[in-house]
Formats: sequence, C-alpha cells, structure tokens
Amino acid sequence: MPRLLVIGSANLDFTVAVERLPGEGETVSGGVLLTSRGGKGANQALAARRLGAEVRLIAQVGQDSMGDRIVGHLTDAGFSAEGLLRDPATATGVALIVVDREGRNQIAVAPGANRTLTQERLYSLQGWIEWSDLLLCQLETPLETVRWALGEARRLGRRTILNPAPPRSLPDDLYPLVDVLTPNEGEALALSGVTGGGRDAIREAAQRLMRKGTGVVIVTLGADGALLVTPEDAIHVPGFSVDAVDTTAAGDAFTGALATTLGSGTPLRDAVRFANAAGALACTRRGAQESLPDRAAVEAFLA
Repeated sequence: MPRLLVIGSANLDFTVAVERLPGEGETVSGGVLLTSRGGKGANQALAARRLGAEVRLIAQVGQDSMGDRIVGHLTDAGFSAEGLLRDPATATGVALIVVDREGRNQIAVAPGANRTLTQERLYSLQGWIEWSDLLLCQLETPLETVRWALGEARRLGRRTILNPAPPRSLPDDLYPLVDVLTPNEGEALALSGVTGGGRDAIREAAQRLMRKGTGVVIVTLGADGALLVTPEDAIHVPGFSVDAVDTTAAGDAFTGALATTLGSGTPLRDAVRFANAAGALACTRRGAQESLPDRAAVEAFLA
C-alpha cells in the first residue's frame, strides 16, 4: 500500500439532523444533535487509512478541550501525535452542520487553529514529505502553507493531489505543482471562471484548469459520479444509487479513496470508480469520520 502524507484541517463537528434545511432567517426545530470529529484533512487521512494506505497526518488544533478530543481520537486511530500540532493562542476549528432528511447539508466553519498552520510550523516535519509516495492537501489551511508543501513534494518527485475545497482564488503558479485536482462541480466552475452548467460546461472548466498546468482534473458530481478529464479525453465514471442520509464527508471519502488507489498504481478510471463507491457509502451513515467506509465494505459494495 502507498505511503500517503495528508496536510490539512482537523475540526470538531456539531451536526443537527432536521426534516428540512432552514431558509434565510428561519428556525427549524425538532432536530437531533451529533457531535463528531471532522475537517477535510483529518477526514481524508482517516478515509485513506481505513482503505489500507499507510498514512501520516499533519494538522493543528488548539490547546483546549476540543483539541484534546481530536488528538485523542486521531492517535487512537493510529496517527502519530508528532504531526498533531497545538496552538495555545487559538481555539480548535469548529464546523456547524445542518442536514435534512434527504442528506443535503449546509455547513459553516470557524477555522480556528487550522488558519495558523504556517509553513514555518511544518519545517520540523519536512522529512515526512520525503517519506511519502504521495501528498494530499486541501484549502482549509493557509494557501501559503499548501503551496509550500506542494512545491516541496514536486521538488522531491512525489505525486500530488489537491482537493480545492472550500474554493478560493488560486495563483497560476500553484497549478503546475498539482498532478491531480479534485474539485466538485461548483468548485471547478468557480476556479475556471466558466459560467453555466451541464456536462459541457464542466468539461470546459476542467480543460481550462489543465491549461494552467494541472495534470489531471477529476470533477465530482455527487450521485452522478465523476468526470475524469485528462489531456487525451473526458470520461464520465457513473456513480452509485444509495439511500442517502447525510452527504457530509462524502467528498472526503472519495478523495481519500482516490489517493489510496492511485498511490497503489490503479489505473485512473478504476481508481475513480472505487472512489465513487467510497463516497456513496459515506452518504449512508450520519456524521463525518463515523461515515467513512473501510476497504472490505467498499469491495463488498462493488461486488
């Protein structure tokens, strides 16, 4: 199995399951509260670990009780405490999530200590990039940190994946540092400047991002699967039909699964199909990290 380094966020999630999502200025009562661990970095690292990859995680939380809960959970899951940094001056990141009966969600995040994960804090762990076969980053930590890590991985000849979520403007010199970019439809359109919708717009968005220097773009399409765009072709890889109860972390399950399979040498189309299955299974359980499937579950689902 591949050696995967994930540099990203770790949060405490507060999820309320309600009948329907509230409108502007509206209160929807009668919900059920679930407290869980989340953050795109920690979610994707744990997803990959459950699928068999050898994973190291670098993330930062506050020196508070919420940070204690996250560090305890992640070390119990097998991650090294060395990579779980603490910021005594900033609170642990928190996500507030509302989920309706069809699994759709609304999310607001207070990044906290994730925003103070500077590249200077990573220097003592720089050897972890050399240890890895593949580096996976997202955009819930400072952009300067992400760019530095991707640049180091490129310098060392390591493969890189960037999940550009949540979307923000990226400098043009970052794209050539990314081998595989994994936006969802909205992120692909926002990053590329393409307007409209539909498969043609998504393909054009992916092709524009590739012209900036990214190797491959894989646009996730929710229940519709994913569009795999390479310099040679654009291939729709269908998704899977499930009874969704919560889509939180489905994209993280997809990205963690994709990193694991690509790191193992799986062909791109097969890797995307496996990732689609992992993402679909994550929709069938509530919570973020609680919903991430293991390899046996994904293989049984595919079978």
